[in-house]
Amino acid sequence: MMRLDHVTYACGPDGLAATAARIGAALGLESVKGGIHPRFGTRNVIFPLLNDQYLEVVEVLNHPSSDKAPFGQAVRARSELGGGWMGWCVAVDDLAPVEARLGRGSVPGNRKFPDGQELTWRQIGINGLIADPQVPYMLRWDDGTENLHPSKALTPVGKISSISIAGSSERVADWLGQPEQLPVGEVKVDWQAPNGTPGILSVTFETPKGSITL
Repeated sequence: MMRLDHVTYACGPDGLAATAARIGAALGLESVKGGIHPRFGTRNVIFPLLNDQYLEVVEVLNHPSSDKAPFGQAVRARSELGGGWMGWCVAVDDLAPVEARLGRGSVPGNRKFPDGQELTWRQIGINGLIADPQVPYMLRWDDGTENLHPSKALTPVGKISSISIAGSSERVADWLGQPEQLPVGEVKVDWQAPNGTPGILSVTFETPKGSITL
């Protein structure tokens, strides 16, 4: 099984707190500090959403791991362009077919909570996203972490309703191993021919303030 898990927004030059505050004000949604990803040299702020989804605002840290980890490199590159949508992520039940198809192994990720609990996962596909930003990266949350999923950090009141992507549904389906239908659930995807770099153009959320597009 595959499903749309989250969308990732790289912070702008004003930094993580200011970018997250600006997005929170635009959407009328609350956020929580996520924390540091020590393996990637990044940290994030989470906006929990309905349908087990969330919006992640992420910042690269001045840390050696961010120079080595593709995720840190991807965040830095997007932030250096002024910030904005970096990508989308699909959760899968089994990474083995993805690893076989892409010809490489997944990498572990982790984030510690203030109370000492730890959210752990494995992810793959960031190099693909760097090369072709229309394609999602994939992750598998480790068993036993269900209650720590970022969508559960607050009681969610908003949801993703649509994503506009410069790219091709055929290209994304090929990247995902040709599923019968793309794993976006009720989210509508508006595909547009790339005029320049492919990737997410905008995401529309249903919020207490109405329908808001970022």
